[in-house]
Amino acid sequence: MGRPSLNLVIAALVFSPLLAQNPSGADSKQTYAKLCAGCHGADARGTQQGPGLAGNSSVRRRSLQNLRSLIRNGIPAAGMPAFDLPAGTVDDLAILVGSLNASAAESAAPGDRVAGKQFFFGKGRCSTCHMVYGEGAPIGPDLSNVAREMTTDQIREALLQPDRRIAPGYALVSVRLKDGKSLRGFARSKTSFDLTLQDLQGALHPLSLDSISAITEEKQSLMRPVDVPAQELQDLVAFLSRLTGVQPIVQSGMPASAINSATGGIAFSRIVNPKPGDWLTYNGQLSGNRYSELKQINAANVNKLALKWAFSIPLWAQFLPDTPYLRENMRYFGLETVPIVADGIMYVTGPNQAFALDARSGQQIWQYSRPRTAGLVSDPSLGTNRGLAILNNNVFMVTDNAHLIALNRVTGRLVWEVVMPDEPQKYGGTVAPLVVKDMVIAGVAGGDWGIRGFIDAYKADTGERVWRHWTVPAKGEPGYETWKGTAVTYGGGATWLTGSYDAAADTLYWATGNPWPDSDDRERGGDNLFTNCVLALEPGTGKLKWFYQFTPHDVHDWDATEPNVLVDAKFRGQDRKLLLHADRNGFFYVFDRAAGKLLLSKQFTRKLTWASGIGPDGRPQLSPEGDITCPDHATNWNGTAYSPLTRLYYVMVLEKCSVKLLPGSWKTGRPPEDPGKKYLRALDIESGNIVWEVPQTGPVDGKRVAGVMATAGGIVFYGDPSGYFIAADAKDGKTLWRLPLNATIKTSPMTYTVDGEQFIALAVGSNILCFGLPK
Repeated sequence: MGRPSLNLVIAALVFSPLLAQNPSGADSKQTYAKLCAGCHGADARGTQQGPGLAGNSSVRRRSLQNLRSLIRNGIPAAGMPAFDLPAGTVDDLAILVGSLNASAAESAAPGDRVAGKQFFFGKGRCSTCHMVYGEGAPIGPDLSNVAREMTTDQIREALLQPDRRIAPGYALVSVRLKDGKSLRGFARSKTSFDLTLQDLQGALHPLSLDSISAITEEKQSLMRPVDVPAQELQDLVAFLSRLTGVQPIVQSGMPASAINSATGGIAFSRIVNPKPGDWLTYNGQLSGNRYSELKQINAANVNKLALKWAFSIPLWAQFLPDTPYLRENMRYFGLETVPIVADGIMYVTGPNQAFALDARSGQQIWQYSRPRTAGLVSDPSLGTNRGLAILNNNVFMVTDNAHLIALNRVTGRLVWEVVMPDEPQKYGGTVAPLVVKDMVIAGVAGGDWGIRGFIDAYKADTGERVWRHWTVPAKGEPGYETWKGTAVTYGGGATWLTGSYDAAADTLYWATGNPWPDSDDRERGGDNLFTNCVLALEPGTGKLKWFYQFTPHDVHDWDATEPNVLVDAKFRGQDRKLLLHADRNGFFYVFDRAAGKLLLSKQFTRKLTWASGIGPDGRPQLSPEGDITCPDHATNWNGTAYSPLTRLYYVMVLEKCSVKLLPGSWKTGRPPEDPGKKYLRALDIESGNIVWEVPQTGPVDGKRVAGVMATAGGIVFYGDPSGYFIAADAKDGKTLWRLPLNATIKTSPMTYTVDGEQFIALAVGSNILCFGLPK
């Protein structure tokens, strides 16, 4: 062959399942020696006339047909001639070239892999730097999937000549800071202005180049050549060549491969009492109250707030079939994630994606992604994901198809994966998990399409299921008698909103969604427990302590999946442990959360037709309903906040009514004379009265109900329906600062500090935007 272009080389390296056949017989080898070896070398390692065709795994996904075409047609402009060969000869030659780049997983490397594993975790001390299936240290690259990423020859070369090819993100550097300190480690990401350095203990250090006096690049790998007897080397290669990635666990029980140490990193004690400036859970704190003690940004200086950085998250990693549901809802699609921040690193999610960012600059450190799942319904089909949880050395997220996964927070690589549903139903995943003690707790979506809802708890270090609490009871279980008809089988009760946790009382509070079918109650008479509830659970066992059902026998799609905010406050002259909840049904509730006693129920929408109030027994006092029902939905899942400074509870409210739903129908219409309006309202928690409100301008569809955050700086931050990001005075709601972002805002702001500087971050459309004060 003549001198080939890079395109040919790339195509030659990409090969599909036919590699397994590997029919590279004498004829194809003779053809290669006659036509190709002059440029590419007899060993296919390349010459001065042409690049190597073996040992280069940059691309492997092009089809065999593409490779055939390149050999047959050549690339004359790049000096590669066309080859007029019989079809069979071209096929054999293409397969031969492809076989030179078969991954280690596609070839059976000889050796004793058991002995190789013992060497890796023992004498060889490989696990002191590398992780495999969650075991080891996150210093160097994770090797759990190395057999699919490298050829056997490349693995051997990496062991014997580690300096020859250094993995991206693992270039060794020494940094001298202007304060006299020094750091040594890997340059995980670098721009013209920033460097994220991972030290040799695995900690990440986001650095501004302004703080660095010198960077010395060390042209070598941290790893030393493996100098062992040939058999030990072969056994090690055999072990590594069978590492094909973490596999999902379908049944409950500890995955055999997931034995990661639970020590180090972000301890649960720190999540219970976070450092100032950390935001370690979906709501910032386990209580579910989106209130921050930070006050560097305050009512006096918030008018100087400016954009510091932006990070864009791709929304459509995989094209999904068009459906009426997708067409309708993609008009309003925007990220619903809330970032978490620990030690200057931000972790954020997109559709089946997770990212680690430098929280000071937004620079990406790592990304994890997987293909979107076809065939899903409702929000999971849109790619909705509300965020991550963090504990020890891992972060946790729920995928669109309701798999719970653990990612190493330093490397971003998969540590374990469990399939939450035990049987196929219309389950999906959108929830940000919650960490409680040594467990990760998560729920499922799909209640509008027929599922049996549940809440699961898993061991954070292994993925072993600890308990499951069903939200729709089975026959013989308490609550089953509240279902009359056949609907109980797939009765709904989804659990897609992150719960709250009271560490002092050791109690978990979780919200449940509507029953199914939503409006068709012909086969679901009764109260339909435990849908539309707040559940108070023992976190160690999942056993029910108490519950309250906000809307028995719901036919309006009034999920109770609104925040359950835990506050310790004076209530009518007595110090109480309270749970605050503004429900879709239009009532605001205050509970004594320890006793499960309802202290207050008060209408917080001005239009409410379905009930006259909540009776002494805690049940709604129903009113006759006509063709119009109010409210449509008074509020939604988006965050709320209580400020101990103002003693006010802040919630976004929709004043709108809906056409009565007929049995079996979906939301078929809205009264044209009532377009509806949104308000930011501040409620007095002792009376439930509206203290102040701010009317919102913009679309009133339910897809644009943004959440709020309050701070000790005397501010309430929120996004309005028209796409403005706003800072309001927490005392009276007056606007102190605003910025038109002209995009959909569906989620809640959060705040954190890095190096003593306070930032405000918010998901807007497909971007994460971060704001701060001028320096």
